[in-house]
Amino acid sequence: MTMAREAVIVGAGDVPLEDGKVVGGGSVLQVQARAAKAALDDARLSMGDVDGLLVAGLWGVPGPGILPSVTLGEYLGIIPRFADTTNIGGSAFEAHVAHAAMAIEKGYCDVALIVYGSTQRSERSRTLGGRPSVLTMQFENVWGIPQPVGGYAMAARRHMHEFGTTEEQLAEIAVATRAWASLNPAATMRDLITIDDVMTSTPIADPLKRLDCCLVTDGAGAIVMTTAENARAHGAKAIHLRGYGEAHTHWSIGAMPDLPRLTAAEIASRNAFEMAGISHDAVDIVECYDSFTITVLMTLEALGFCKPGEGGAFVAGQRTAPGGAFPLNTNGGGLSYCHPGMYGMFLLIEAVRQLRGEAGDRQVSGVNTALVHGTGGTLSSGATVILANN
Repeated sequence: MTMAREAVIVGAGDVPLEDGKVVGGGSVLQVQARAAKAALDDARLSMGDVDGLLVAGLWGVPGPGILPSVTLGEYLGIIPRFADTTNIGGSAFEAHVAHAAMAIEKGYCDVALIVYGSTQRSERSRTLGGRPSVLTMQFENVWGIPQPVGGYAMAARRHMHEFGTTEEQLAEIAVATRAWASLNPAATMRDLITIDDVMTSTPIADPLKRLDCCLVTDGAGAIVMTTAENARAHGAKAIHLRGYGEAHTHWSIGAMPDLPRLTAAEIASRNAFEMAGISHDAVDIVECYDSFTITVLMTLEALGFCKPGEGGAFVAGQRTAPGGAFPLNTNGGGLSYCHPGMYGMFLLIEAVRQLRGEAGDRQVSGVNTALVHGTGGTLSSGATVILANN
């Protein structure tokens, strides 16, 4: 049954990068404005049409970034009647899609703009180290654990201990993702790599090596949502939201309920599949957060595409690479395309382009349904959306 006000995605946009930096430079507000303009142009809408603004980020803190939608709204000239600054890490934007859909369906806004931007590479500001050891941070940071890679490394080592997962299996993910990036002219790293390249790359936090880790780049992206009726009136290509879910479990890695298991992703994806009313077999492509190779492997298990402990075997033999049976992170992901601190926005943009058949050389044939899953914090939060082009 069609809803009276069905929320759909009608626009996606980002900014070009060169060597991991925004082309032409600019402040974090300027790059977000460019991404927003690109997404609105794609949607055949204008800034004046926007009455819902959803923003998350780590920019301008302390300072104006403490009120990100207020700051960005002022800069863009938007006075929203619905605002959301939920920040659960890199999964925030998948959550924002769900929140915008609920707001649109209830009539709280008609056109929602979801925006993210970061100039972390230009500012050389990625590291989470040096943060004050207050509240829950006081129990881990004081001992020198590198943030965030240390927590992911601990999860990887525990996964290996419990299930026999190997470093070579993690390397399969990095190699496959780089193969997708080689087909994407916008990707930061496009040269093909091998399992041996990953295995011999610089150790970062045992067992993770340099090529197991995401890039550090600038970037900005935006998604526009409105009603299906409004999309038809403007002749925009609508992508339908079939299901969504979100959850979070911890911030400190020592408080993670089960170190080799992504409980938040299990909850979020289960809700999304139940809402969508589809099986895993109906999903044509998956775009999932790849801050590190272990993130991908644990996510695939949590999403239910394989059983706990079977992720290593699932990705073996370049199964997720171009031409493989399981198209995954088709733009090159955070490992090879870009990673401006919080990557979930770019998962959504790629899913929209694949569903529209606009992905160029990396286009997967016959894409009708896409699953997008973001991870935030230190394996802390998860948000899943299931999208379809009809």
